[in-house]
Amino acid sequence: MGKDKYPLQDVLKIKKRKFEQAVKLFEEKTAQLLEEEEKLYQAEEERNKVLEHKIAKLNQIRTALDKGAKYEKIEMMKNYLKVVKEQLKEKENKVANQKKAVEKAEKELEEAKKNLFEKKKDLEKLNIHKDEWKKEVAIEVTRKEASEEDEVGSVRHARKKKKE
Repeated sequence: MGKDKYPLQDVLKIKKRKFEQAVKLFEEKTAQLLEEEEKLYQAEEERNKVLEHKIAKLNQIRTALDKGAKYEKIEMMKNYLKVVKEQLKEKENKVANQKKAVEKAEKELEEAKKNLFEKKKDLEKLNIHKDEWKKEVAIEVTRKEASEEDEVGSVRHARKKKKE
């Protein structure tokens, strides 16, 4: 059995290499998803700051109106509020785009996970086949040894009979 080589050893090596590549890809996609989620968190934080600033400016305008501030000052505040609204709109777009990037990364991770599962399954099937092949070879070797022992026994028996 020592000199018998598994006939699908090259295929096994290829399957193992593909499995290792799938593991690496899965790890990369996991890291990419985490990175995209972190970017989303940062974008949401920026948006929330601008939103809080907008609310503060609205309250400031209301307070100024209640106190009877001059028309020019109110107009200036309204113009600034328009700028803040534009900033908020930009931040909302950034958050929406980042959510799409996170969804894309999740899909890619899911595909990598499926690929990893398939490669693992292929590798396991081949390893099971190799184990069964080893068992069959061991059985064959045992049969040959038994056959050779029978022959040796028969020859000894025949010699013994001749001598007698």
